[in-house]
Amino acid sequence: MTHKTILITGANGEIGHALINYFAEHGGVAVIAMDVTPMDAAIQSRCRKTIVGDILDPRLIQRFTVEYTFDVIYHLAALLSTSAERNPQRAHNVNANGTLNVLEIALTHTQRSNKPVKFLYPSSIAVYGLPNTITKKRAGKVKENEWCDPRTMYGATKLYGEQLGVYYSRFYRQLDPADSPKIDFRCLRFPGLISALTVPTGGTSDFAPEMLHYAAQDKPYKCFARKDTRIPFMAMPDGVKSLLMLESAPREKLRQQVYNVGAFNPSAGEIHKFIKGAFPKAQITFDPEVKRQGILDSWCADVDDSAARRDWKWKPDYNMARAFDEYLIPAVKERYGKG
Repeated sequence: MTHKTILITGANGEIGHALINYFAEHGGVAVIAMDVTPMDAAIQSRCRKTIVGDILDPRLIQRFTVEYTFDVIYHLAALLSTSAERNPQRAHNVNANGTLNVLEIALTHTQRSNKPVKFLYPSSIAVYGLPNTITKKRAGKVKENEWCDPRTMYGATKLYGEQLGVYYSRFYRQLDPADSPKIDFRCLRFPGLISALTVPTGGTSDFAPEMLHYAAQDKPYKCFARKDTRIPFMAMPDGVKSLLMLESAPREKLRQQVYNVGAFNPSAGEIHKFIKGAFPKAQITFDPEVKRQGILDSWCADVDDSAARRDWKWKPDYNMARAFDEYLIPAVKERYGKG
C-alpha cells in the first residue's frame, strides 16, 4: 500500500538515483521523478512516473500542481558552482526562479490537504564567503549563521533558496487576516560530495573526485587547487543518508531549518597522498587557477555540524580513511578495470 507520494526534481543525478532506489526497496512510497534529461530505464521502473521537463516551464509546474498530491519534495535540480559562474543568468533562473516554482507546488499541496508538505533542500558551503585565507584559518569550524557572504552566483542563489524556504514555511503572506497552512522546509548545507560512481561535472570542489577518477584511468591531471587548499568533504553515501535522516526527523526535534553536515576536511595535498597510495603511477600535478582558487579560499575550512548531531543525531559513516579505503578506491578500481 502506498502511504505517501514523493517528488524528486533533478532526479537523474546520483543522489536522485540513490533516493529512488532507497524508496523502491523500502516500499510504501510512490516516486514522481523529473529531470531535464530522460531517466535510465532501470530507474524508470522503480518510479510511479518519470517526467522529462524543466522546472522553469509553467506548464510543468501547473501539471504538478493539478495532477498530483505530494507529501514530500526533494528539490535537487540546480546548476553547480563552476557552471553557474560561466552562465550566471541561467544559474539564477534555475537555482532561484526554479526553486520558487517548486516551493509554490509545495505550498499549493500543503493548503489543499491542510497538511505541511516536507520540502528537502540541498544547499552548499558555497553560501559561505570568508575574505582571506588568514580569516579562514582563524574561523575554523563555521556555524550556520556565520560568514554567510557568498562570492559566487551558485552560493548567492543557494543562500536565497534557503531564505525563500524559511519564508514559505514561516512568514508566507503574513499580512493576511488569517494564518494559512505552511510548508515544512528542511535544508542541508552540503560540503563537497565525492562519488565513486559518477564523473564530476561543474563543481568547484570537484578537484578531489577529478584527481581520483583521472588516477584510476592512468590519465595525467593538473589540479586547479593549491596543495594547501582545505574545505570540507563527504562521501556520497553519507550525503544521501543525511537527507533521509533529516526528512524522517520529527518536526518538534528540529530547532532550526538550515543545518550543516560534515564528515572530513582534508587538504588537496592530503587527498593527493591518499590517491598516490592506491595508484602509485598517478600523474597528478598542481597548477592552481587563480580565479577558481579564489572561490575555494572563500569557502570555510570546515563546518560546525553540532546542531545536526544534537537535533537529529547526525553522524557520518565515512571518515576520510574509510571513505577512500572502503568506498572510493575499490569502486573506481572496479569501474575502470583496475581490480
